[in-house]
Amino acid sequence: MNEPLMSRREREKQARYDAILDAAEKAFSEKGYDRTSMDDIARTASLSRALLYVYFKDKAAIQMGIMLRAGQSLVNRFKKALSSADTGLAQIRAMGDAYYQFYQAEPDYFSALTKATTAMAEADKAQAMEMLCSKTELIELIEEAIHNGLEDGTMSSKKITEPAQTALYLRGALHGVIMLCEGESVPSDTLIRHTMDMLTHSIANQ
Repeated sequence: MNEPLMSRREREKQARYDAILDAAEKAFSEKGYDRTSMDDIARTASLSRALLYVYFKDKAAIQMGIMLRAGQSLVNRFKKALSSADTGLAQIRAMGDAYYQFYQAEPDYFSALTKATTAMAEADKAQAMEMLCSKTELIELIEEAIHNGLEDGTMSSKKITEPAQTALYLRGALHGVIMLCEGESVPSDTLIRHTMDMLTHSIANQ
């Protein structure tokens, strides 16, 4: 009797948690993070201020929740990219395309991930661990594609001696170039395509 009740309570709790993040994303987008108050978020979520504080201790904690969402969204895109290609090198290319599409479709989430490393130092232990797990999962997916490429011969074992470090290099390089897209005169599609050509060439078995 109690188990279904607990299950329903957990679903209701998750739904309220998600509604708060939805409201915060809307408020941050409309007013900006600094100008948005906890009262603004509570009103947008149609919740009392007291109930809002049951779920999040402050605005920074809500922002952390949004960062976690952003990380999970990118993880899901990477998983789909990994399963969409037959070779390791093609999987890396597909992940690069997915990363750029993520930036185009969810720019606020991309911005949140850009700030995530700094935010982790200020997060409480539970949120910091969640963010670290999300970041680790992203790197592990890239690393899986690298191992696939080494096994199927599309990537060079001479160029890749440390798959984990190579995964960090690929993600960092692409993220940095995507950040440059907003300030360059070169069309972003052209710049990203050139970047992916350079990155895949640097690890390809040729």
